Amino acid sequence: MGAISVRHFVFGGLTSLIVAGFSHAQTPQRPPIGGFGSPPDAMIFYVAHGAPGSCGQGCSDWIAAEGAVQFDTFKRLFAILDRQAGRKLPVVIHAWGESNLNVAASLGRILRDHRLDTTAGTTEVAACDGKPDAECFALKRQGGPLDAKLNVSNAHCGLACVLMLVGGVHRSLPPGTKMILSGMTIHNRLAPNVSEERREGLTARFDEQFRIYLRDMDVEQELLDIVDRNSESGRATEMPPSEWLRLRIVTEGSL
Repeated sequence: MGAISVRHFVFGGLTSLIVAGFSHAQTPQRPPIGGFGSPPDAMIFYVAHGAPGSCGQGCSDWIAAEGAVQFDTFKRLFAILDRQAGRKLPVVIHAWGESNLNVAASLGRILRDHRLDTTAGTTEVAACDGKPDAECFALKRQGGPLDAKLNVSNAHCGLACVLMLVGGVHRSLPPGTKMILSGMTIHNRLAPNVSEERREGLTARFDEQFRIYLRDMDVEQELLDIVDRNSESGRATEMPPSEWLRLRIVTEGSL
């Protein structure tokens, strides 16, 4: 794992924080991609290749991050980065569904450790045109490179996306991106009935870890205050672009 300490992945174990109270529309459910117990829709990573300038000035290749962040997602991120032979490709995030937020923060640390840039958008693979979802998914699972174009017309970035995004050295969001912050809830994937006392203790512990993470990423702590309020109220907050910059979620404007 290189310079990444194992402690950054401790909170990706059985008990974790997951997105609560809000979810985006998502693609049809995909099959499990890991070993025993791996959930469906887990995030995959693959290299995409587009026209010059597709992912910014002088950029035609990027890593697509696509799916729900699950307990084993960091393994697949390490695998795709190991295949790049030091190339620092930007990561384009398309996260959906019920995601493990502890692991999302761990992914952000990996991205920062590798000095990568981040943004959000949908990668549209040319070879998937007219193919069933299962066949398209099988193509992507090979890791690419795949000819593609970047669609930022309906970009969205929920809480899991934000936690990954802020790990980028340079991070931007396309104009018109919907950033909606939900709350968080404790979840144990093998024993769902977590006691209230245990829940309160874990919530405080996780909250402390997220505040350390945001501080290390140079993001304003107010971001987590908003999420904490949403956890209590069961509501979600849409963040305008002015807040992205003020809270230092992004470091620059559009692609």
